[in-house]
Amino acid sequence: MVMVNPPALDEEEEDEQEESARAAYARAVGSRLRAVRKQMRLSLQAVEAMSDQEFKASVLGAYERGERAISVPRLQRLAKLYDVPVDQLLPQDEDDANRWGPGEREPAGATADHARARRALRPWDGQEKVTIDLTKLNSVSGPERDLLRRFLSMIQVQRQDFNGRMITIRAEDLRAIACLFGVTPDAMSRRLDELGLRVSS
Repeated sequence: MVMVNPPALDEEEEDEQEESARAAYARAVGSRLRAVRKQMRLSLQAVEAMSDQEFKASVLGAYERGERAISVPRLQRLAKLYDVPVDQLLPQDEDDANRWGPGEREPAGATADHARARRALRPWDGQEKVTIDLTKLNSVSGPERDLLRRFLSMIQVQRQDFNGRMITIRAEDLRAIACLFGVTPDAMSRRLDELGLRVSS
């Protein structure tokens, strides 16, 4: 009696299955990256500015859609930028996913202290938009002027708004500017007042 072995998957089929699994995981990672960014109320452009253009909006968007796979070193740098543990940028099991819906709660696994610290850094959550007087920006001296000008110019290009006199920024933009200067959004808002750049409503 001749024993017949079951047909093994040929290499091409194995490659296809492996590629399919990689693509599915890239989509799951991308979904998680988008959920964390949205929970932090950051736009793709704000992340690009915060990272000094390391994470281009178009590339980060491709990661979030699962069109590109993010490398481990870049994932670590993104986690540091977001100030979350790396594992929070990876797909969670079902229990963890149920504990944190996008825009609702702190990432699962975050300690109570970490959660309090993040809330303390977000007093601007309900803050209204901030209007900046661009004509006064030239009178500001030092690196503050250059950083602000670069960031605000990026917003103008994005909006195609070149009136050159004033620009209104959202809370997420203020947060990005604050990150550039290493201060809280509240402190940045006060600094804009001190520099005479904020237009009182």
